[in-house]
Amino acid sequence: MLTIPFGFDSTAAEVIQGIDLSGRQAIVTGGASGIGVETARALASAGAAVTLAVRRPSEAERVAAELRASTGNYAITVAPLDLADLASVEAFAAAWKAPLDILVNNAGVMAVKDLTLTERGYELQFATNHLGHFALALRLHDSLSAAGSARIVAVSSSGHLRSPVVFDDLHYTFRDYSPFGAYGQSKTANVLFAVEAQRRWARDGITVNALMPGGIATNLQRHVGGAAYMRGAAERFRRAGTALKTVEQGAATSVLLSASPWVESIGGRYFEDCNEAPVVRRPGEAGLGGVAYYALDAENAKRLWDVSQDLIA
Repeated sequence: MLTIPFGFDSTAAEVIQGIDLSGRQAIVTGGASGIGVETARALASAGAAVTLAVRRPSEAERVAAELRASTGNYAITVAPLDLADLASVEAFAAAWKAPLDILVNNAGVMAVKDLTLTERGYELQFATNHLGHFALALRLHDSLSAAGSARIVAVSSSGHLRSPVVFDDLHYTFRDYSPFGAYGQSKTANVLFAVEAQRRWARDGITVNALMPGGIATNLQRHVGGAAYMRGAAERFRRAGTALKTVEQGAATSVLLSASPWVESIGGRYFEDCNEAPVVRRPGEAGLGGVAYYALDAENAKRLWDVSQDLIA
């Protein structure tokens, strides 16, 4: 297993130190909130041109202005992207004309209380967290390939331990809806995407990995009680011998996989705390972490790819 000299306490700024991304192009979905901001900040501080791909561009412009001021990098732009709307994904990708060095699939939604379907009838978390990012990566493949040594980063979660991808009922047509079960399914899908994309696209110079950023208080928890939920989470983490992270720490693993020479040409894996995570067959084998065996299964990954292609067609 790969061992890297960064860990739980490392920040995005520490991970990016000494790395020059001048002339590189990066996209960070959900780059105007939570760990997306700090991911974008680190990449911009190293000289990359960064596009914040967001649902609310007007609000994101304020974040972009702050990032320009704090990094001294004025190549920070905002573009509209609604991952739950495949037409929006198509429009974003069609407007992208340059080689793309870094794609950070960071945006997400967690534990929506009631079953919510998109216009196509897809469960919202699966549609947003997986299908939208899947479609985006496929549409940007040629731009990623043109870069020569591109990286895709899929922000997953330890929530994937709550559920595999249930292929026979992806959108809760027959089974009872579970907010965290649906979230877990979508986060498993993020890992499976990295596995299969690495297999298919390594020949194009594209490296793909997934990660768990850690427990961080952000807007992601808005559907489950926000600050009150995170106070409970902090106690659960404490009992497990760990802790919540700051957003700067939470972005560190994303930045590592986006730009660090420590993981050059390393793909199809799942990282946490800036290191490759152990594989677990039962929840709790690695404390609150680890990666479920089913999330790295090559057959599951291929099946999900094929199913996803049909769903976005």
